[in-house]
Amino acid sequence: MIKVTFITADGTVQNVDAVEGQRLLEIAQAAGQPLEGTCEGQMACSTCHVIIDKLWFDKLPRSVEDEEDMLDLATGARRTSRLSCQIVLTPDLDGLVVHIPAESRNMQGL
Repeated sequence: MIKVTFITADGTVQNVDAVEGQRLLEIAQAAGQPLEGTCEGQMACSTCHVIIDKLWFDKLPRSVEDEEDMLDLATGARRTSRLSCQIVLTPDLDGLVVHIPAESRNMQGL
């Protein structure tokens, strides 16, 4: 199992177990995190925007130009922002820490 820690804007911490090969978006949604991901991984939106902890950002594969373009549209984007639909978990990411931006929303409108 790969451990992922989600930290919400209000400081709530949620530790979850994940499986290698899962996308971070799937893990977040299964854990009840407020990420929409309405484009289903096609990078046509930025509704699955997350902020990767600085200590983990450089361990991720580099983002592609399309992802960077979508992040330009994300509210609250930072230098370590990524689209969670584009992050596939590997054993190297065991312990990954992800911040959910205050501007996130989900399909229930939260």
